Amino acid sequence: MAFPPLPAILASRDLRAAELEQSPAEAWLRIYAWMQLARSGDNHILDLFRQGLIKGTVTGGQGNEGLVVPLALLADKALDVVSFSHRGFGGHLIWSGHLCDHLNQYFANAASPTQGREGNIHHGDPANRSLPMISHLGAMLSNVLGATDSQRRLGRPAVGFAFFGDGASSTGDVHESLNLASLFSLPVVFVIENNGYAYSTPLAEQFAAGTELWRRAAGYGMEGFTLDATNVEDCTRTLAAALAQVRATSRPVLIEARTLRLRGHAAYDTCDYMQPGEAEAWAAQDPLPAFRARLAAAGHAARLAAIDAELAAFVEASITVSLATPRPDPAGMEAGLYAPTVPLPWRPAPAAPTPLNLAQAINAALRKLLAERPESVLLGQDIGTYGGAFKVTDGLLREFGRPRVLNTPLAESACTGYAIGLAVNGHRPVGEFQFADFSTEAVTQIALNAATFYFRSGAACPLVLRFPCGGGLTFGSFHSQELETLFLSMPGLKALYPSTPQDAFDAVLAAYEDNNPVILFEHKALYRRGKQPVAWHPGYREVWTPRQVRTGGFATFVTYGEMVHLAEEACDYLAAEYDTTFDLFDLRALAPLRLDAIKASLMRTGRLVVLHEGRRTHGFGAELVARLTEEHFAALKAAPLRIGSLDLPVPFAPELEHAYRPTRDRVIEQLTAWMG
Repeated sequence: MAFPPLPAILASRDLRAAELEQSPAEAWLRIYAWMQLARSGDNHILDLFRQGLIKGTVTGGQGNEGLVVPLALLADKALDVVSFSHRGFGGHLIWSGHLCDHLNQYFANAASPTQGREGNIHHGDPANRSLPMISHLGAMLSNVLGATDSQRRLGRPAVGFAFFGDGASSTGDVHESLNLASLFSLPVVFVIENNGYAYSTPLAEQFAAGTELWRRAAGYGMEGFTLDATNVEDCTRTLAAALAQVRATSRPVLIEARTLRLRGHAAYDTCDYMQPGEAEAWAAQDPLPAFRARLAAAGHAARLAAIDAELAAFVEASITVSLATPRPDPAGMEAGLYAPTVPLPWRPAPAAPTPLNLAQAINAALRKLLAERPESVLLGQDIGTYGGAFKVTDGLLREFGRPRVLNTPLAESACTGYAIGLAVNGHRPVGEFQFADFSTEAVTQIALNAATFYFRSGAACPLVLRFPCGGGLTFGSFHSQELETLFLSMPGLKALYPSTPQDAFDAVLAAYEDNNPVILFEHKALYRRGKQPVAWHPGYREVWTPRQVRTGGFATFVTYGEMVHLAEEACDYLAAEYDTTFDLFDLRALAPLRLDAIKASLMRTGRLVVLHEGRRTHGFGAELVARLTEEHFAALKAAPLRIGSLDLPVPFAPELEHAYRPTRDRVIEQLTAWMG
């Protein structure tokens, strides 16, 4: 069915500050129409939920329209970046799409913008720089920072709008993002939607130092102020002036907007935590009827009545169309996990093999990215002048300059979110964590945001995250972990784990050109293990498949990372001393797993050995054993052998760490015992 035509009053989704003086009647009526559409839509959505026609839950923006609608109209939808909160239905309506598109999202039908994969208002329109929200509300802000900076890097004078509530303002991500925006001088309007409650928790139980949240701006070197979003006219003028200032100065601003939440946190909210008379006081401050009354008193009663009637008919017709839309088909859903990748063109250089260690090979590959790909950006702690904790980025700042090589503050979550924003707007960032262990500060951004971005929004997120990992260097528990099991249990991430300098060079290129977030595991003990010839390899994409390192007949041996070298030594020893040979495979790619060659080997040998440095219990080896044996169990001649580290935190003392992780001699001992 065709979508109903838009009412004439909704033909314009824009508002210029000058209109408030030059043609105020039309400007105010336009604002009213969009507010009324948002209110009517939210009310109907709540009714449809109560009828069981919408699943999950709904969080309405009733009472919030006096803030969201003017700001969305004032924004430049062709340039600007926004991430609305769950109170922002009116903003979504204005930014892009037809009412039916947004209703389809709530019905989770076949025509929903997310194909029914994401819930209710958790959608956006990344193609038009409306970034989809996640329930971890504070984590949304840094995405706006990155996408806004991406626009500016592309020469577009964009402003970002980041919405969050008084509750979310307590999260660390908000403070990291405020600091980052000020540090990088990003033109972002931070908007605190302060409705007095974080779900049911009042302000007095959230903050010990008063409730003037806007005063936090001074601590980050930016301007801050408060406004009353229940007065539509004053709010609109204030927002127009703030937006013009931010666009001109490229400095962020923090606005605390006093708003209302007329229908509670969500549809299931009983509101029994509110004080007696509080709901009635809020209803008396409702901005929409008060605004309508002032317009009617100014002589626009007939226009208002006509607008109301036209909008009511439009909403009913749109609901009819959306209700008639078919349900989504689950067929092929798994194929939507990863964004398709188109290989990038590379110059065939370096043509001559050059002896490099693994750290130098990664440095050479990063230099190639920066030289050949203008959309590339490197970021991380101490990667600039210092060259990174392991000197892998040494010299790159000097050669390519700060806009391309960014030192970041100690704010792993916000900096990763900033990289996500860069990625979804057309840049290709490469982020370095000082140690893989510190990535746990950014689990939400990596595993719940970047990894799911394409599946839930259809937007690619080409992002490389470099994880210096692994033990053996006596760095202790917080600098030595293998985290592949933690992250790869979350869908949507890809991962490469090279064991040689050439594979490391190839892996950087392969990860960079991929249109999905890729974790590049780099074992610290391999950085300077030894040099090997490294050159341009036209088949660099082969790094996504296992490499056969040894050939033999007794068993199929699978490993990756530094353990490849231990496995080689063990295989050579057993071949010499026991005349027993193995098919040894370096997995290289941990996700997605491409195991056809290994399965063929297992069918021939009938025996399987899996070695990894991570802890044995819940380790990655368990997944490998399951994948490789569940189809070929009948062909096995022996139980699989799984070798990993002890189920302990990584100990510090050399003697303890030596006992904790696999060593050449213990691998040989376990293999010979298993063989016997």
